[in-house]
Amino acid sequence: MIIWNPWHGCRKVSEGCDHCYMYYLDGKRGIDTSRVVRTGSFNLPLQRDRHGNYKLRSGMQLYVGLSTDFFVEEADEWRPRVWQMMRLRRDIAFRLLTKRAGRIQSCLPPDWGEGYGNVMISVTCENQRRADERLPVLLDLPARHKGFMAAPFIGAIDAGRYLGSGQIEEVICGGENYDGAHPCHYEWVKSLSEQCERHDVTFNFIETGTVFVKDNRIYRIPSKHVQSRQALKSGLSHYNGKPVFDLDTSGDTLFGATDYIPSFRKECSHCGSRMTCNGCSGCGNCS
Repeated sequence: MIIWNPWHGCRKVSEGCDHCYMYYLDGKRGIDTSRVVRTGSFNLPLQRDRHGNYKLRSGMQLYVGLSTDFFVEEADEWRPRVWQMMRLRRDIAFRLLTKRAGRIQSCLPPDWGEGYGNVMISVTCENQRRADERLPVLLDLPARHKGFMAAPFIGAIDAGRYLGSGQIEEVICGGENYDGAHPCHYEWVKSLSEQCERHDVTFNFIETGTVFVKDNRIYRIPSKHVQSRQALKSGLSHYNGKPVFDLDTSGDTLFGATDYIPSFRKECSHCGSRMTCNGCSGCGNCS
């Protein structure tokens, strides 16, 4: 998966943060995740190779800020520059994710209008409480593309009234990981999958989480690869052809941006994230 983290770090805001994977991974390296810092890849969308071509090619999709929250308060001074890069790279799709739904409106750029055609805003909803808190805010926002992520999925969600709005194009779902993970129940995932199917919304079950419950049996699955394979084997994911981003691949401002062809490895055919993945980054984690 290809990810852009313009900044790193976050502060916990809800129960879905209790066992945050970044706090766990950073803790193993002695990093304070609560300290938000700008990263060395801040200008990634505008970086060029020695021939003057953009390193990130036209048609690529970037997941933005998976080691942070895009709307975290400490990043307010840097965010305007990031919006500017998204405008300049209208040939790339940017997928934003946040638990801070209440901050989105005040952080949108002045020329946002009804939304940028190359940007999707998704909110995290880990249970019914957070779905009822964040999804109404999302639906009230002007945005061309909207979605939500039920991850870590730690409580059943009835999202029918939100999915029925026709505004939500995609739902991604996954269990919690690492130390102290809450269980994820098969019945919750199946119910959410069926809700999305009724409303013609793409649904991707990407991983079971460390503790998965099915038919009253508890399965402990520490391997992320096994989690992903089991999610795929469940058959609960389904694709409706959306989102389709409005990308502009013309004009001199996109000098040197050649078409992006996603690269997938043999292992990717067994991955639960394949449906919504933007291609292999070559990180080597699956080898």
